[in-house]
Amino acid sequence: MDILGTILWPIKWVVEAILVAFHTLWASIGLDPNAGLTWVLSIVGLVLVIRAALIPIFVRQIRSQRRMLEVAPQLKKIQDKYKGKKDQFSREALSRETMALYKKTGTNPLSSCLPLLLQMPIFFSLFSVLSNAQHVNADGSRNAGVGLLDAHLSESFGTSSLFGIAPLHLAISTANGNIPVIIIAVVMVILMTGSQFITQLQIMSKNQSAEMKASPMFRQQRILLYLLPLVFAFSGFTFPLGVMFYWLVSNFWTMGQQFLVIRNMPTPGSEAALAREARLAKRQQSRPIEELAPEGGTLTIEEPIKPQRQQPVGKNRAKKKSGNNKR
Repeated sequence: MDILGTILWPIKWVVEAILVAFHTLWASIGLDPNAGLTWVLSIVGLVLVIRAALIPIFVRQIRSQRRMLEVAPQLKKIQDKYKGKKDQFSREALSRETMALYKKTGTNPLSSCLPLLLQMPIFFSLFSVLSNAQHVNADGSRNAGVGLLDAHLSESFGTSSLFGIAPLHLAISTANGNIPVIIIAVVMVILMTGSQFITQLQIMSKNQSAEMKASPMFRQQRILLYLLPLVFAFSGFTFPLGVMFYWLVSNFWTMGQQFLVIRNMPTPGSEAALAREARLAKRQQSRPIEELAPEGGTLTIEEPIKPQRQQPVGKNRAKKKSGNNKR
C-alpha cells in the first residue's frame, strides 16, 4: 500500500460503511440491490451524511469570514503602508505585520477553503473505492474493499448501470462510444458548472459589503467565479459517473446552504443584509396587536381624551352672568 493509500485507508473505511448502510436500507425497502439507481441513492445518502457532519465547520467558516471583513480595513492600511516597496525588508515587515494582525484578531484567510479541503480526501476515497470495485483480476474476480464493502458488494457496485445502460464506473474519457454515458455525463457537467457558478455569483453579488468589494480578496473571488466552473468542466470528462453524482449532489447542497446563509445570516452592510432588514421591518409592521404585548402582560391602549362639550347659553343667562362679573 502506498503512502496515499495509507492516509486514505480510514476515510475509505468510513465511506464504504456509509455506502453499505444506505445500500442495505434501499435494498430492504424493495430496490434492486444490483441496480445502478440503488447505488446512486447510496451515494446521495453519503453526501447528506458527510455534508451534515461538516455543518459545524461551515458555521466556523462563516464566523471567520465575518472576522476577516472586520479586519479588512486594517489589512488595507498595512498593505498601503508598504505599497510600491519591493525590497526584502519591506516584504518581511508586510508579512510580519499581516500575520500579527491575523493572530491578534483570531482570523485565518484559509478558513474559507477548509470545507472544500476536508471534502477532497472523501472525494478521492470514493474515487478509489469505485476504481477498486471496477478492477477485474485475472481470475475474473473483483477486489473487496478495505471495510464493509466485501467482494460481492464490490462486484455489484463495479458492474452496476444506471437504467441498465450507463455503467457507473465509466467516464466520458472511457465510455468508448457509449452514448448514454456521454449524454448523462455531459448533462451532469453542465449542472455542476452552473451550480458552482450560481453559488459563487450569489456570494459576490448579494453578500459582499462595500469594504469587501474594495479589497484584494474580492478580486480573487472574481477570478474563482470563472475559474472553478472551468475546473468542473474539464474534470468532468475524466471522473466516473459514480463520482460525478457525489460531486453534483454536493454542489446542490452547497448552493442551497449558501442561499439560506445569505438570507438569514448576511454579511453586515451587504445587499442581502439590507434586504433582510427590510423583511424584518415589514414583518414587524404586519404583526397583530396581541403579539406586540409584553410577555406575561397585556398591551394597554389609551383612548384619546375627549374635550368637554360646552352647553349653549341663552341670552338671559348670558346677561345675568355678565352682570355678576361686573360686581
